[in-house]
Amino acid sequence: MAARLKRCVVRRRDGPEQHGAREPITLVLAEDGTIVDDEDYFLCLPSNTKFVALAKDEKWSGKSLDSGTSWLSKSLDEVDSAAEKWKQLARQLKDDLSNIILMSEEDLQVLIDVPRSDLAEELAQSETKIQVLQDTLQQVLDRREEERQSRQLLELYLEALKTEDSILSKVTEPQAAPRKEMDVVDTGTSSTDTSATTALSNQVLAALKEKTAPELCLDSQDLELVLKEDAAVLASALGWDKQKAGALQGACEQELSKRLQQVQALHSLRSTPEKSN
Repeated sequence: MAARLKRCVVRRRDGPEQHGAREPITLVLAEDGTIVDDEDYFLCLPSNTKFVALAKDEKWSGKSLDSGTSWLSKSLDEVDSAAEKWKQLARQLKDDLSNIILMSEEDLQVLIDVPRSDLAEELAQSETKIQVLQDTLQQVLDRREEERQSRQLLELYLEALKTEDSILSKVTEPQAAPRKEMDVVDTGTSSTDTSATTALSNQVLAALKEKTAPELCLDSQDLELVLKEDAAVLASALGWDKQKAGALQGACEQELSKRLQQVQALHSLRSTPEKSN
């Protein structure tokens, strides 16, 4: 019997070890819960068969040990990754609070969602100060959203003006209008046929393509990467024309410049009292 058990992997369900009184144990297959109560049954099993040892009041859960363990491992990895991210962001604020300006909207939301007590412990601050900090983070996030909505309204207004001008031009020049439309179609299709490799991540490309005023949701490092890209390569990666890609890079450049100016202004304000003393 002992020699045969070497071919198997026997595991007991999680639970505290009990010493003293021995409880009856039921051995079942981890795969389907089949009860193993016959010694000869081991002869039919392949190597490394997995079992679950059930106590008197326990029942087979219906999930194999592999699936349960992999699910648990995946969940723990996700928790560890999320915890590590907000701690890294918190250390950035601990080094310099002006880093708030350089963070992406996603990073700001991560810090806002962190429990106040945990963030207070990480930054070695009182919960009252952490509440003020999280309120400030929320204000920065809200300000970016307001700016995005304002730009979206402006774009809709400009688009309406273009539509109105197009209608007027068709009325005044009925013969020239169809040829202009054909030119637009031809140039538009040729710009989207090519594709190019870009250094930007898929997440950044998705934000640039799908979000209104995407420069507001990116952090400063991503903005710098967008500016370093060749306009033609960026246009091909996004499926845009070169003019639209250039306008996007211009918006990213303005946003990055504005953030850096804000950071420099904060540093200047900090250094002023020290020089006066």
